[in-house]
Amino acid sequence: MGRFIKGFIPWNAGIIEGNQTLLLTKARKFGVSNEIEELLFKDVYWDRIVKIEEVDYDGFVYDFVVPFTENFNANGIFTHNTASFAGQQLSLLNVKGKDSVLKAVQKCWASLFTARATFYRHQKGFKHEKVYIAVVVQKQLGVLSKEEYLQGKYKAGIGFTIHPVTGEKNKIVIEASYGQGEAVVSGEVNPDTYIIDKETGNVLETHVGTKEKMKITKEGGELEEIEVPENMRNVLCLTEDEIKQLWNLARKLEEHYQFPQDFEWASENGKVYLVQSRPVTVFYEKKEAKVLVEKPPILKGLPASPGVAIGKVKVCLTIEDARQKIEKGDILVTKMTSPDWVPFMRIASGIITSEGGMTSHAAIVSRELGIPCVVGASHALEILKDGMTITLDSRNGLIYEGEIKELIERERLLEVSPEEAAKLQTRTKILMNLGVPTEIERYKDLPFEGIGLMRIEFIIAEWIKEHPNYMIEKGEEQKYVDKLAEGIAMVAKAIYPRFVVVRFSDFKTNEYRQLIGGEKYEPIEANPMIGWRGVSRYISPEFEKAFRLECRAIRKVREEYKLDNVWVMLPFVRTTWEVEKVLKIMEEEGLKRSETFKVWLMAEVPSIVFLADKFAKYCDGFSIGSNDLTQLVLGIDRDSGILANMGYFDERNEAVLRAMKELIRKAHKKNVTVSICGQAPSVYPEITEFLVKCGIDSISVNPDSVAKTRKLVYEIEEKLRGG
Repeated sequence: MGRFIKGFIPWNAGIIEGNQTLLLTKARKFGVSNEIEELLFKDVYWDRIVKIEEVDYDGFVYDFVVPFTENFNANGIFTHNTASFAGQQLSLLNVKGKDSVLKAVQKCWASLFTARATFYRHQKGFKHEKVYIAVVVQKQLGVLSKEEYLQGKYKAGIGFTIHPVTGEKNKIVIEASYGQGEAVVSGEVNPDTYIIDKETGNVLETHVGTKEKMKITKEGGELEEIEVPENMRNVLCLTEDEIKQLWNLARKLEEHYQFPQDFEWASENGKVYLVQSRPVTVFYEKKEAKVLVEKPPILKGLPASPGVAIGKVKVCLTIEDARQKIEKGDILVTKMTSPDWVPFMRIASGIITSEGGMTSHAAIVSRELGIPCVVGASHALEILKDGMTITLDSRNGLIYEGEIKELIERERLLEVSPEEAAKLQTRTKILMNLGVPTEIERYKDLPFEGIGLMRIEFIIAEWIKEHPNYMIEKGEEQKYVDKLAEGIAMVAKAIYPRFVVVRFSDFKTNEYRQLIGGEKYEPIEANPMIGWRGVSRYISPEFEKAFRLECRAIRKVREEYKLDNVWVMLPFVRTTWEVEKVLKIMEEEGLKRSETFKVWLMAEVPSIVFLADKFAKYCDGFSIGSNDLTQLVLGIDRDSGILANMGYFDERNEAVLRAMKELIRKAHKKNVTVSICGQAPSVYPEITEFLVKCGIDSISVNPDSVAKTRKLVYEIEEKLRGG
């Protein structure tokens, strides 16, 4: 299940407006319950579909192709996940006949409002009204006889196009077992594991799973669990040809989506099929810090989520066991987990499962929660007993009896705590980027000197939702101003007196069109990335009134909220004359540059580098937008997967680095500061070192990079000082 998006328009918006409004009204009145499912089955709401065409087909969804679906790819439908949502929505197998298909679709819709799904969205900050669902109907594989299953003619499993634990991008990880893939996905079996070199296809490492059981499809369509024959258990289940097919499939998926993928697959009679693919939501960079542990481990398994945990064992075979036993800091030991276990996983210091692989539910959720986890530890339930104190080394998949404190020290060497980083004084200021105002409470105590980039697009898209010109037309200007001011003030107040640089809105035309009422005011551009955006929008007659509302919101924060730590930044600046015009509009709205109110310019367009000495008179600081600067210096569409794969889009390119260095040199001659707020410093330490050597004044990074960037900058500056 994912969110299907077509040109950034929810493809099934009509379903949401009809079904979800009804659902939410009832849910708020009665509480989320099974009544939701009953309500869903009363009516079916469709988006852009006049009727359901009846098709004379009563078999399994096996060889049948749904008419018109071949057009989906041509029309640009793709999936986009911002969190894993693993196991949150219902998946149904072996659905037979049109009535059952319709019923199954409705059950999938209803699964949006189960207790675990609503809990997950609440934890992740997703609004229940804004979560869309599209139900995919696929061909059913594995309609074979029991004898064929027992001959190993059907296998299934999961793959990662990046090592999910170490983060190594040059490795593909495949997990495989006999029978339907549900047993692997849910962690009910210990699958075989294959680690493959992404470039060559060579198998680097294998792990033989126990594979004691498999799930097969019965004649009526239900799943049946049977035992795997003894002679098939302790040998690898995939053939060389199947491994080669999976290697090719994994490479093609990552090339297509331009991002590491977590995919499910099946092999029937030696032919591999793709079942689903989604982005990998959490993975780690490989880190090294060797510690010699003389004591032998009492148990081994597969490393699933890196870290070290020391705690008391609590063996829980059921949810009820977990409810009664688990306390904060315990190490949860169980057979396998499902989404219902998440509340108990959250309070555990570590997790061990006797079954499952690196792509099981326990593994995926542990990585997302940042909890050390070892899976597939076959004898865990026999060896580990309630009350035992153990040390869990989930970087290496090892479990030790007692406390091994050296391993905790190893983790400290690998990680930089915010408290430790805060003690490191640097000449270069470390700033933080922020997009969601409510997140400031979570990050306000990190060691940063200010917000180097506060995006207001989230406030507009999620809090306001309407196009500013549409609101002006309705006479609701003040509502727009108030909502913007509320979000900005939330951040500025939380970190006062540290400064907040608010970037004026930088939606492109295709993005503004998605706001309510937006289609009336936004043209369709061939290339919005370099079209009507940034300052060119603010000074245009079509948008000037809307820009003035943003100015009034800033003024309200500074004057009514008394938060004078708010500054502003102008994006996508092209010429000096447009900056003159926009500064005049700002002054008319009461925003004039001063000692306490600074104006920064985004350095994204090469013209600002060439003419930095001339632009300097209009601003107090420049902030390098490395993504757009790279795109425009090298003449690359940064969304082009072909060029990215060929190695063209690289912020480390000498031309891009020279542009940054030249900007810093010219700006400093005019006593204007320079910062950077693009992704480059978070991704490439060598760029950070280059910029520090060039004398950049500040570096603004995402929250998860603040502490490590401060440490890196400190070490670079120490080296430059000869320390």
